Amino acid sequence: QVQLVESGGGLVQAGGSLRLSCAASGRTFSRYAMGWFRQAPGKEREFVAAIRWSGGSTYYADYADSGKGRFTISRDNAKNTVYLQMNSLKPEDTAVYYCAAKNSGSYYSRYEYEYWGQGTQVTVSS
Repeated sequence: QVQLVESGGGLVQAGGSLRLSCAASGRTFSRYAMGWFRQAPGKEREFVAAIRWSGGSTYYADYADSGKGRFTISRDNAKNTVYLQMNSLKPEDTAVYYCAAKNSGSYYSRYEYEYWGQGTQVTVSS
């Protein structure tokens, strides 16, 4: 079992930044790829970003504008923690953000992830 606890959510104005953290406990964290997903009211849970167990490769949803540094995923295996740095936030980024862990399968599909945190609310005001 892997237990995941997210933190760092909150209320921020459009254009602001937040850094989400996800602390893991249980089985060896470094063996798992980690992902961030989000779910807005009335919408399905969608992929945000993922990172390989080694941290060597990262994956992003198109809207994350990773090339512009809008969303950045990272991990610190020594601290059993994965992060999501979010910059230039927009009202449409408002959602509950979840971290998740997986051993195999697609990085982009929520169905491939075995363990989930309880989520942290991010609200972006206009």
